[in-house]
Amino acid sequence: MAERVTRARIHGRVQGVGYRAALYAQALRLGVCGWVRNRRDGTVEAVLAGDADAVQRLLAWAAQGPPAAVVDRIELQDSGGQFTGFELRPTL
Repeated sequence: MAERVTRARIHGRVQGVGYRAALYAQALRLGVCGWVRNRRDGTVEAVLAGDADAVQRLLAWAAQGPPAAVVDRIELQDSGGQFTGFELRPTL
């Protein structure tokens, strides 16, 4: 099982539409660890860690998001760290 840790910055209409809570629920469903938070610039930032296939499936979901979201683009960056569980973090 290949592990992957990715930092994602999601741009578009992704705040005020339940995006963080929906990403949190999807991460739990897929067994992905890490965290998600809103940023003051209007983006959502997440670190996703776990099985590479599960992280890829979560990123595919993130490109659409919940029904009210409009995702313009996602910036990805390889990241590091070890995580247990998934958490909602405060806005940065």
